[in-house]
Amino acid sequence: MRRGVGRWATTAVAALLAAGAVTGCGTEEPTREVAVELPSEVPVEAPADGPADLPSDEPPAVAAMGAKPSAKPSPSASVKPTTSRAGAPRPTVKPLTETKAPPAPKPPVAGCKPSYKGTAATRSQVKQALTDAAAKTYWPVSAPDIKVPLNLVKATAWQESGWQSNIYACDSGVGLMQVQPPTAEFVNNRFEQSYDLDAYRDNAVLGANYLAWLTKKIGDSHFGSDYRLDASLCTSELTSCLLNAVIAAYNVGPGNVAPDCQPGQSPPCGPPPPLRIPNEQYVYNVRALMTECVCLSY
Repeated sequence: MRRGVGRWATTAVAALLAAGAVTGCGTEEPTREVAVELPSEVPVEAPADGPADLPSDEPPAVAAMGAKPSAKPSPSASVKPTTSRAGAPRPTVKPLTETKAPPAPKPPVAGCKPSYKGTAATRSQVKQALTDAAAKTYWPVSAPDIKVPLNLVKATAWQESGWQSNIYACDSGVGLMQVQPPTAEFVNNRFEQSYDLDAYRDNAVLGANYLAWLTKKIGDSHFGSDYRLDASLCTSELTSCLLNAVIAAYNVGPGNVAPDCQPGQSPPCGPPPPLRIPNEQYVYNVRALMTECVCLSY
């Protein structure tokens, strides 16, 4: 994440591309991916919840994760674009209000395997933590209308960690949302909080809060303060909607998706360069998980 996150593709990207899915424009920064293995043992909650209360036994990791996804889109699945923004002029850019950002995420570490610390939260505990995190209003004064969709939070956590709360990636990504320490520090300082990166409930909030911050920053700089994370606004062009940009920036950082100024300039500056999506596969994966992830039924 986010500012650092070990991202793993968990859906059939080829099917999405063949179906002509979401929006697009790429650049140079690679998607951060970290090889992950499943823990050999997982905790079990009280029998009352039965099997559904176990931690995810098959995290959504792609081949790099070393595990087969619990579920993936059917061959006919696709993220269907609409044309609501097609041909529409780009909204007027407003003055930047968020001029600071976390440092760029660390790159993948070749051949490195993640570690596990402590006891993993159960599936029902993770579900509740992510639900609570999505329900929060992170901009109560300046942008109370910013809402982070629950399916986006769940899909991001599944893509990042397979809902494993006690996983520590080689790039320093931690827990459910694979938040890196510099990102956690940035979010805590910006919002005057003290969320604990290692506590799974706080980790869920840190990830959701970061998504909310990205929504405001990119929404202000490139979408005229239209903060809707609505898939219906996306066309076949990846850069057509805020949702795609926020997903991409969570993986590679806002500077690689929505740069503020032209090279050589520093804020405040003129109109920002156009959006770019250097990690389209990651965006396709999360978008597909938002509607087809097995985690949505937990």
